[in-house]
Amino acid sequence: MYLISRHSFGTFHLCICYDTCLVTISEYLQFMEWIDRRKLLNFEERDYASHLDLVARNHGIEAAEKYIERVPEAFRSEVLYETLLVNCVCRDDAQKAEQVFNEIRELSLPLTVSACNQMLLLYKRVSRNKVVDILKLMENENIKPSLFTYKLMIDLKGRSNDTLGMESVLNLMKENGFEPDFGIQTMVAKFYISGDLAEKAEEVTNAMEVYVNANRHAIRSLLDLYAILGRPDDVERIWNLCTEPKLEDFLAAIKAWGKLGHIERAEETFDALVKTSPKLTSKYFNAMLYVYAENELLDKGKKFIERMSLDGCPSSPLTWDAVVKLYVNSGELAKADSFLANVTEDNPDRYPLFRSYVILLKAFAEKGDIHNAEKIFNRLKQTSYPARTLPYNLLLAAYANAQVTPYGFRERMKADKYSPSKSQIERLNRLDSL
Repeated sequence: MYLISRHSFGTFHLCICYDTCLVTISEYLQFMEWIDRRKLLNFEERDYASHLDLVARNHGIEAAEKYIERVPEAFRSEVLYETLLVNCVCRDDAQKAEQVFNEIRELSLPLTVSACNQMLLLYKRVSRNKVVDILKLMENENIKPSLFTYKLMIDLKGRSNDTLGMESVLNLMKENGFEPDFGIQTMVAKFYISGDLAEKAEEVTNAMEVYVNANRHAIRSLLDLYAILGRPDDVERIWNLCTEPKLEDFLAAIKAWGKLGHIERAEETFDALVKTSPKLTSKYFNAMLYVYAENELLDKGKKFIERMSLDGCPSSPLTWDAVVKLYVNSGELAKADSFLANVTEDNPDRYPLFRSYVILLKAFAEKGDIHNAEKIFNRLKQTSYPARTLPYNLLLAAYANAQVTPYGFRERMKADKYSPSKSQIERLNRLDSL
């Protein structure tokens, strides 16, 4: 039996009431279409947006665009188009996202900060040089940044190792009445750590301890940060504050001990977790497997994989990723390559994680192994992952480390509909001279 309730802002909440199963997106879509066909309810603005979102998720962007043509003119609002925009951004489809964003403006619909945030999020991933265009547009249209806007900008500055720029954004955010939340403080602390600014990182991390009693996530973040800072005593202290740990608390502690290289403490924590909840999903086993992978403990990792199999723990792309990392970190590149190829062939309905390919591609690139780097690059292209900057950079690094000119590389990028960045063009010019 299905139950429907309309939320205060007009969207449907659908529950499926047999056993404890949740309705799937496909079933939700079928039900919405059934309601629409029978005219059981008068759809409102956000109902059409919800329906559009389901169409986009199930059938793709083109089907969603055709659905818009069925929506009455009065309900073709910015909410509808922003929903389509979100789906384009989720797919990293820059061309289609730009088309939808421009359509919002051409139709003279209100341009909101959430739409601009979506474009910032997209350009952060695929074309950082275009971020400034959106920021200028927001300024010209007098669109005030939201907390999420500042979070995106802090992330961009941090990833660019622009510490001063990051601090400037933080100050601007405070001047405009926004205080950094726990998530932003965690991000800032990590960027300070990556920038070798340990004192500033510790200052931010220590200030975050005020959240421990009020925010369950605080314990998990602090365990992670103190582990990255190499402070086992503080990890132990924070963990002891967790008197009734949840599954996710155990998970954070296992990862923290792994980062510190305290393998026995990680194993003890995992064993305590198993006693607390004997029927664990693969997620928790994978965390322990990553500990062995990150610490190059091949033998322990192999034994743990056997334990997972005996315990009936199903493998997943995360498991495959941990195994690939285990082999690569232990110098067993051929085994990692073979394993990745086998799981891809044996699981045609599931792709390995993007980073699984990247880990292996990076390892071959560092050795200047062009043949195997090209092989992994081509395998990656055959997946559903869109063209991204990192694989091209790693493949170019393979040629650079082998001191070989990558003939025809520009043409390949063009054929892939990939626009090289300025740094990639400069690297290609240097390699041409070889």
